[in-house]
Amino acid sequence: MKDNSQNLGKNGELEAVKYLEKKGLKIVELNWRFGKLEVDIIAKDKEELVIVEVKTRATDAFGEPEVFVDKKKQNRLIKAANAYIQQVDFNGETRFDVVSVLEKNAQLVVKHIPNAFAPSII
Repeated sequence: MKDNSQNLGKNGELEAVKYLEKKGLKIVELNWRFGKLEVDIIAKDKEELVIVEVKTRATDAFGEPEVFVDKKKQNRLIKAANAYIQQVDFNGETRFDVVSVLEKNAQLVVKHIPNAFAPSII
């Protein structure tokens, strides 16, 4: 079963990349890692850095895929984004998007949520 979910996840990421490229985003990194942290897609939308989490599900029985990007996942993405920004010395605006991919009738349905969340200021 894990093999199927891994394939679904990879296919979801590929669909997300195609979708974002059609919208004019330039993909900079795929599956970028910093220690145990990972960002599915790092892209540029003109001058803005876009950190993208892709959530793919075979069913929405437990909710739309994007609802699985909880606070814990958001915080991990923010930490990874900060590491990436420091590593490449990026000084522009950054946003966090979620791409939800749901398998429906043997088709992958993509939903892009720009600015899905923002880092909280403490």
